[in-house]
Order: sequence, then C-alpha cells, then structure tokens
Amino acid sequence: MEFREELTQRQSQIEAALNEYFTENLPQKKLLDSMRYSLLAGGKRIRPVLTLSFCQAAGGVPAQAMPVACAVEMLHTYSLIHDDLPCMDNDDLRRGRPTNHKVYGECTATLAGDALQCAAFQSILSAELPAEIRSAAALELANAAGQDGMCGGQQLDMEGEDRSLSLEEISHMNALKTGCLLRAACVMGVLAAGKTAESTQARAAAQYAADIGLAFQIRDDMLNVTSTEEDMGKPVGNDAESCKSTFVSHLGLEECQRVVEEKTAHAKSAIQDVFPDTAFLNELADYLAGRKN
Repeated sequence: MEFREELTQRQSQIEAALNEYFTENLPQKKLLDSMRYSLLAGGKRIRPVLTLSFCQAAGGVPAQAMPVACAVEMLHTYSLIHDDLPCMDNDDLRRGRPTNHKVYGECTATLAGDALQCAAFQSILSAELPAEIRSAAALELANAAGQDGMCGGQQLDMEGEDRSLSLEEISHMNALKTGCLLRAACVMGVLAAGKTAESTQARAAAQYAADIGLAFQIRDDMLNVTSTEEDMGKPVGNDAESCKSTFVSHLGLEECQRVVEEKTAHAKSAIQDVFPDTAFLNELADYLAGRKN
C-alpha cells in the first residue's frame, strides 16, 4: 500500500473511533458537545497514527491499541483547548474554526479540557489489554502530561515570553511541551504490542520520537514565518511580532532546514534493524519534515 493511502486509512480509522466517544444524552450535554467540538475538529492525527504504527511494527494488532491511540489524541486536544484560552495564548482560531472558548465560553472550555484529560486515562484503563499493559501505558501518558512533560513545558513557555531564551532553553522547553507526548504515543504503541518500557523496541521508539519531535517543532517555527493563516488554520507571523525566541530567530531558516533533515535522518536510523518493517514510519518522518501546515 502506498504511504499516503495507508496514512489516510489509519486517519479514517482513528476518526471513526473518536466519533464514538461522548455521545450520551446527559444533562451536561453542553460539556460533551464542547469536548466533541475540539476532539473532532480534524487535524492530521499524527500522535494516534504513531501509536497504531508502532504497535504494528512491534508485532501487535493495531486495533487492540486503538483505545490507547484515542487517549493520546484526547490528551493532545485538552492541551490545545487550554493553550487557546485567554489566560494562555488567547487565540481565536484553531484549525480554521473558532476556538473552543469562543463557541462554548471560557468556563465550559476549561472543563472540556479537564474532562478530556480524565477521559484519556479512562480510555486506556478500560481497554481490552492485559492489566500490566494498561498500567504501563497509563504511567507513560501521565509522565508525558504532567510537571515533567507537557504542563512543565507550557510553564516554561509562559515564563519565557518576557525575555530572550537561549537555544538550549528553547530546546528543553519544546522537548517537554511537544516531545514528551510524541514519545508517549510511540512508546505506548510498543507497550500495546506486549513489549516492556525497558525493551530495545521501546527505547528505539523513544529516540525516534525525540528526533521527530525536535524536527516537528523547528518546522512549526519555520511555518510561522513562511506559511499563511489560510494554510495553517491559525494566526501566523505572531512569533516575530512578539519578538518570541524561536529556533528560526536563533538559527535562521536555512540552518533550521538543515537540522530538520538531520534529525529526521537520525529518527529513521534509530528504528532501523530494531523493527522488522520500518517503511511506513520512515515515510511518516519524511512527511512531517516537509509538511506545509
């Protein structure tokens, strides 16, 4: 199967699975609607795709990993809702649509993010997987989400808004804010296939994630300079306007492109000879390195 066809197929499977969540007709339906509004707002579904792909690469059945893949997307969606709030980035658009708080109000949007974070762990812990796999996956996601992961990175991002950051500080911040959840997505796929977090395959998946995570963030900074609001579905150029320290402000576009290519090559090298078939994961790394939005 061609890469684009396989990617589209996996994205469609994930979309169908996500659409099954939060459909109950409850008195708090506005909260459920708010959760679904952001969860089903589109996007490339890269994190759950990584979970399913690493599960398959490690010899597992991707369908069994679907609740774990959905959990990653729920956690990612919660972070986007909270990122957009007035107390954070105060954004009006996300993926070309009004942000959650613009549609449902700030209080409901905050609760939707909170509830999606809880639902992510519910999805993992109620999956039809052995108990030891469920607990290991939940721990992996918790580590990625909290003070040593995404939340810690967001705190560093906010604290860095009023001063110039070094390249090392930017790299560390983004490793926490973006890289940790990508790592969890990859490693949890290996866990869902029955391997341990200490296995060679889990370590290779973690290295792949670290490399594509850095390449992903650098590419994101580049697109903030070179892309358009129409292509990105959100405001662009705001990094330069606010004099925010980014990879582009430190390295320039040409050097950023070189580092993206270097990290992408290293990601592919990390999984070579560790998994029987890395073709899809290799092409996915290249696809992310060259993305336009």
